[in-house]
Amino acid sequence: MAAMSTPGMRPQPQLPTLHLDFPMSLGTFSEYAAAQRTVDYLSDHHFPVEQCMIVGTDLKQIERITGRLNWGRVLVGGLASGAWLGAFVGLIFTLFSNENGLNVIISTIFLGAIFGAFWAAIGYAATRGRRDFTSVSQVVATRYEVLVEHKSVQQARELLGQMNGDAAPPHEAAPSGPQRTYSEAQQSSQYGQQAPAGSNPQTYHGAQSPQYGQPGTSEPQQPEPPRYGQRSPESDGN
Repeated sequence: MAAMSTPGMRPQPQLPTLHLDFPMSLGTFSEYAAAQRTVDYLSDHHFPVEQCMIVGTDLKQIERITGRLNWGRVLVGGLASGAWLGAFVGLIFTLFSNENGLNVIISTIFLGAIFGAFWAAIGYAATRGRRDFTSVSQVVATRYEVLVEHKSVQQARELLGQMNGDAAPPHEAAPSGPQRTYSEAQQSSQYGQQAPAGSNPQTYHGAQSPQYGQPGTSEPQQPEPPRYGQRSPESDGN
């Protein structure tokens, strides 16, 4: 049965998916500008950058304090914002009114300033002095990892190897501890899928587990018990 479509509805455009086939890491950087320069260098050398992705990890929030807040600054800020709003409303009224436009604008500016100061005072009084400062906040990443699909990673590494002759390459961020990168997380989530031809399976699935019947390297081997008729080493020492 053919799919029914609602008349008048347009098909939604297909957005690019944030997914790479077996992503491999080209480097981890402490600043976004360094990761951006890496991808831009690949783009300048005709590399298929649609196979690349920049992933920011270890998010943190930064709040920059811009000044002290008191009743004077609150009222002045409310008056200014209300006056701008009143001027905008007054300009709109002059387009549809036959009265004197200047009088309308002045009256709306005055009313807007009073209204803005009133609401600013209410908002500041609601805080009860628990936030007597102004600030701006932003969420940034601590590390930025450049990923590329496995089929083009060798070409990307060769191009980045030539980057020393053109400009100084961005410094790679030194990890502060045993942290897991985004590419390692993606590779572990794809466990069980077939790795591409010619690649090392350990790159995608980690170290190979011991085969059946062989002891693992992490477990201590138990001494073999003495056979019938033989004396154990402990009895020889006694």
